[in-house]
Amino acid sequence: MTKKEFLQGFIVGLLANIIGLFTAGVILGKLSGRSDSIFKVLEVAQSENFMGKLISLGAILNLVCFFYFIRKKQDSRAGGVLAATILIAVATFLIKL
Repeated sequence: MTKKEFLQGFIVGLLANIIGLFTAGVILGKLSGRSDSIFKVLEVAQSENFMGKLISLGAILNLVCFFYFIRKKQDSRAGGVLAATILIAVATFLIKL
């Protein structure tokens, strides 16, 4: 396992989660019926204590990245994505406390 590939996978995992978080926020903004912006959705999520759920929804893209790297036999990068997912899971747990 090379450190460079592991770090690349870790960064891909974090970016995938951020993209997934914003995608979930946009979808929820559209479903609210008021066409709220992403920032309004994140603000409401923080105030109503469901930010952890949004972060968890964002982590779904990590699953896609993980299996892509496994399929391409890039195990070090897949390990980085897994580490990012574990970090996100711990952060989500801490947010819910």
